[in-house]
Amino acid sequence: MNILSRSALVAAFGALCVSPVMAAAKSQPAAKPQASPRAAPADAAVKEVELVHSLGADKGEQLQKLVDRYNATNPAVKVVVRERRWNDGALPDMMILGERDLPGFLTGAPRYRPLYQVMKEAGERLETLKAPPMMTPTPLDSANRLVALPVGLSTPVMFYNKQAFRDAGVDPDNAPKTWQALQKTLGQLVAHGATCPYTTAQPAWILVENMSAWHNEPVVAEGKKASLTINGMLEVKHVAMLSSWVKARYLHLFGREDEATERFAKGECAVLTAPSAAFPTLQRQAGFEVGVATLPYHEDYYGAPQNTLADGPALWIGAGKKPAEYKAVARFVSFWLSSESQVEWQRTAGYLPLNRAGLLASESRLLAGDLAAIRIGVQQLSHKPVTSVSRASSYPQRAAVRRIIEEELESVWEDRKPSKLALDTAVARSRALD
Repeated sequence: MNILSRSALVAAFGALCVSPVMAAAKSQPAAKPQASPRAAPADAAVKEVELVHSLGADKGEQLQKLVDRYNATNPAVKVVVRERRWNDGALPDMMILGERDLPGFLTGAPRYRPLYQVMKEAGERLETLKAPPMMTPTPLDSANRLVALPVGLSTPVMFYNKQAFRDAGVDPDNAPKTWQALQKTLGQLVAHGATCPYTTAQPAWILVENMSAWHNEPVVAEGKKASLTINGMLEVKHVAMLSSWVKARYLHLFGREDEATERFAKGECAVLTAPSAAFPTLQRQAGFEVGVATLPYHEDYYGAPQNTLADGPALWIGAGKKPAEYKAVARFVSFWLSSESQVEWQRTAGYLPLNRAGLLASESRLLAGDLAAIRIGVQQLSHKPVTSVSRASSYPQRAAVRRIIEEELESVWEDRKPSKLALDTAVARSRALD
């Protein structure tokens, strides 16, 4: 297996550098209060800071390992990890929030303190990537500064059961690259007795939003009032094809989130499209060899493939905390951005690297097998320069918009609407939103 290419990685994430926030902090260091000889240390009243998440058992276990390593070398103020929702109790010091958490979290008075501000005031270096245009802009403010740390970035790829491929007479080292080739493979799997040839996690994000970007087709019409534009020829054709697969029992749908990933890990389905970060979890949980390949594309569509999108949970810092707590949080963020922590997080949690240190560390030949999904994900993100059409947008992340896409897709899977009517309806419904 080829090692990760530094040039491909850099192309994927744009110019990688110490962020302007860090540079400003370095040139104008925050003033530190002078304590009298009898004054207590600044952190004396703070013994721990809380980090909450809803990443699930496996990813949560990898997060705990990272935190344990930090606590072993920073015993004064420990980071305590809890799996709970951010609003089940007091507002945490740090919280890893996904798309479903953000509508409630970002509504009303600000519940977070911007990451760049916390790091600057603590005098800690914030060495992160320059946010690339294929990354969801949610963790950024209007000045392109990080208000949250995108610790959970993924892009959709295709996973497959190598043994199931072998049994069906399919070359496990030459996975299908196009949807047309995948259809042939699924037919072979069915002929060999497969009851669930193909399934997908997060259908709206993968089968509509990313498939549009992958073919350089727009998802959103920007302007004074944004709306969906997912009823073009590509999307109509693609969803119609998938509908025929549902009827033929080639495609099985299990839910709007990651339910399909669990089915694949249990060996119930042979092919899965899912976020790239699923790879290390699948390696630990599946009782078979997991293959990774690029997201299929339509070979008869001019210019395809283009680029996929990067999205996922981000680390937010709670508002209204003590200065000493923010200082402890800043230290932990710096630790997370170290080269050792970055490569550990890539290997064990599967998320894309956040800075140059992570990119360089991930090039090790010894880690090539562990980072296969990252390598393929980066190939997709950097396949061609991002265009104004294929760039990421925060609009589809709105709960009401995502629900519209999901509901209209389900009307197709359930044979209540043809694909064109369903996608036309999705566009019309988005235009009616406030």
